[in-house]
Amino acid sequence: MFELIKSKLFRPRRPWEKNLLVLWFGTFMAGIGFSLVMPFMSLYIDTLGHFTNQQLNFWSGITFSSTFLVTTIVSPWWGRLADRKGRKLMLLRASLGMAVVISLMGAITSVYQLIGLRLLQGIFSGYISNATALVATGTPREKSGQVLGTLATGSVTGTLLGPLLGGIAASVFGYRYTFFITGFILLIVFFLSLFFVHEIFVPIEKKDMVSGKAIFKELAHPQVVIGMFITTLIIQASNNSISPIISLYIRQLVGPHGNVTLISGIIASIPGIATLIAAPRFGRLGDRIGSERILAVGLIFAMLVYIPMAFVQNVWQLAFLRFLIGISDACLLPAVQTLITKYSPSSAAGRIFSYNQSFQATGNVIGPVIGSTVSSIFGYRGVFLSTSLLVLGNFLWVRKSTSGIHHTSEEAKK
Repeated sequence: MFELIKSKLFRPRRPWEKNLLVLWFGTFMAGIGFSLVMPFMSLYIDTLGHFTNQQLNFWSGITFSSTFLVTTIVSPWWGRLADRKGRKLMLLRASLGMAVVISLMGAITSVYQLIGLRLLQGIFSGYISNATALVATGTPREKSGQVLGTLATGSVTGTLLGPLLGGIAASVFGYRYTFFITGFILLIVFFLSLFFVHEIFVPIEKKDMVSGKAIFKELAHPQVVIGMFITTLIIQASNNSISPIISLYIRQLVGPHGNVTLISGIIASIPGIATLIAAPRFGRLGDRIGSERILAVGLIFAMLVYIPMAFVQNVWQLAFLRFLIGISDACLLPAVQTLITKYSPSSAAGRIFSYNQSFQATGNVIGPVIGSTVSSIFGYRGVFLSTSLLVLGNFLWVRKSTSGIHHTSEEAKK
């Protein structure tokens, strides 16, 4: 028994398996880099000047959204460059850029400098999308669901655990040192990507590049790929719609005597734990029965879970339902990436996944806006009901975009 375990743990790994190990850690840290500031960004901004509550809310909103707005704009350009020069180069650009920019956030003296660096952080985005493209194009098709499911847990878990880790680090080391620590870890990601990620890539001359419009014309099922872009946007919008109100909703549930900050960090991070456990399993299942079925089930499940969140009576009920949302994310994210991989040419993977990242960033912007708007009109509980309607719309969209498509392994190979 011991020899069997030893042989599995220490067996020689193929290049795509080594890439998966390194890039999982890289995407995990990239996810943390984008989300760890959430618990204390407003508090950090408050130390940079004398602001009224209205001014603080305004600057916090600008600071949060600036990174994602820039990411939405620049991702397609980076994706085109990735298809010409290689995805590994984009990994190095993103990880080193984020390491420097996030470290500098710990040394700023004004909110304007912080916003400027958050804008730069958006420019240096693309680690996760290029890691996905590199792994997707280098992995055997029959294992794509399982492998992409495993990789998805890195970014999702990092993004969801980021607020908890950021809150803990800020309370132990202070706001500024938290940025320095994160920057140092991303520098480690840069060196791991440099020395241990292997890509077989033949550079394409600029004159030989196919335009984005031509790529979509050549797709056998463009409605599936575009449908997955929209699905990515709605998944992110749904996950982030409760971001502006979750701590206030928890304060309403626990009353004035609970540790709202700590509980909010835990509640925000619970889905990441469920996703980490479940995503590879759903990825394997999708390889067997079809990723579109896993996606449909995940959307129905998410819709049914968001509804009772509006009626919980205590924080433990909310925590349990948030865990179930993590399971639905484990269905959705790997299935979307697998379907994009199966119905896109590998030569354009960089651009296709960069377009998907643009939709993802747009969802990160739209979600909090929806949550803030709905909560101001219908109260906190209305946010969960509106999110369930958003997921229902996503389910109907997926059914329409994948109708008549049978995602079998033989068709994917063709």
